[in-house]
Amino acid sequence: MATFRIREAAELLGVSDDTVRRWAEAGRLPTVTEGGRLAIEGAELARFATELAAAAERPAVRPMASESARNRLVGLVTRVVRDTVMAQVELQAGPFRIVSLMSREAADELGLEPGTLAVASVKATNVVVEVPAGS
Repeated sequence: MATFRIREAAELLGVSDDTVRRWAEAGRLPTVTEGGRLAIEGAELARFATELAAAAERPAVRPMASESARNRLVGLVTRVVRDTVMAQVELQAGPFRIVSLMSREAADELGLEPGTLAVASVKATNVVVEVPAGS
């Protein structure tokens, strides 16, 4: 199972390192010790990111001044549902939940499981999920 250091978890959650440490000290975010440093298991971080997003207030959306043709959103896989041919993969990227439908073969080859760090590349209505090198 993937683990994330406090700094990495903070980046993924969109908060400061100190905030993640406070959550850990308060027992809101379980930690493990890895190489003498605090870390958070990927599945726990994914669960926590989902809870944070559900509780977050949504800002009012204003009209867009400009848009990008391609967006890359880094997040954590929070859920994977596989059948014999297809897989539904959910990512939590900050306050955003992203759902991608892909072949089961692709999900298996990428090793997508809750807690996996992934990047959703969004172009029009297609979502491509990538796994960064070294994850």
